[in-house]
Amino acid sequence: MIWQLLRRDLSLLLPGGKSGGTLLPLLFFLAVAMLYPFAVGPDAPLLARTGGGVIWIAALLASILPLDRLIAPDLELGVFDQLALRGISDEAVIAVRITAHWLSFAPLLLFSALPAAALLGLEDGSVRLVMLGLLAGTPGLAAIGVMIAALTASLRGGAALSGLMLIPLAVPILIFGAGSLARGDASGIALCAAISLVLVAIAPFAGGAALRAARET
Repeated sequence: MIWQLLRRDLSLLLPGGKSGGTLLPLLFFLAVAMLYPFAVGPDAPLLARTGGGVIWIAALLASILPLDRLIAPDLELGVFDQLALRGISDEAVIAVRITAHWLSFAPLLLFSALPAAALLGLEDGSVRLVMLGLLAGTPGLAAIGVMIAALTASLRGGAALSGLMLIPLAVPILIFGAGSLARGDASGIALCAAISLVLVAIAPFAGGAALRAARET
């Protein structure tokens, strides 16, 4: 049943999915990478020095775009109620949704980071750190996104509130992920991965509690 649920969630969240999954996060990510050199000017050392941070900020903002369709549509349709009646715990549902959310945006983001790094003139060592950092940090971003989407799904204006809540919670991931570029080593990436691991462990319980609260209102 869990695999069937994951397959359903992927069909909804992947680009071209039933609930309107699009390439918008990927296009937004690439647009930021393309426009930043025009804003800064043809200063190759400056672009190389700041480009990694720009990629991280673009990744964070791109992860916000699908928040409005992570939880709210299924909550309105009563999907979570039906899953609860079938004996599937809310925590398991949220864990599966986090996995599907990560698979729907992170691989595309990692793939698009390569042309973005080329546009920003990053060196090979910086590109490697950016890729490792995104691989370590995007699970945490996915966990935060689904958790906040569950917390705000039953609130009026929940979509806008979700984005405002995600940014400060994602700051530690951004600091350690982008900070590894300034240090030139992977120590920050290890901390970024640790934070992501904690978030992935906590998010199913917080999200499951939010679903139960929304069901009772």
